[in-house]
Amino acid sequence: MQHKLFALSLGLAGFVLAAQAAFADPGPSCGNRASVVERLAATYGETRRGIGLATGNAVVEVFASDATGTWTITVTLPDGRTCLLASGQHYEAMADALPPKGTDA
Repeated sequence: MQHKLFALSLGLAGFVLAAQAAFADPGPSCGNRASVVERLAATYGETRRGIGLATGNAVVEVFASDATGTWTITVTLPDGRTCLLASGQHYEAMADALPPKGTDA
């Protein structure tokens, strides 16, 4: 009886681990920058909307499309790889003014 319970618990653990692996975040997708930018443009109509320098000389860029409303954030590493960090829908360009000095906004 104990062997059956042990085998059942191992089987259940296997199913749980398999389910976790199936739904786990695979990590960022990376590739050649030119290929990534071309795919964003061709597939989603996205163009670069913003750029900045992050820690370790990584370049962070925001791509978006007014037509589709999609957006993508990428990081280009010093070794030349460009990785997708985040993406979504309903992009809106905004430029909020700074709050007046001395306020808690």
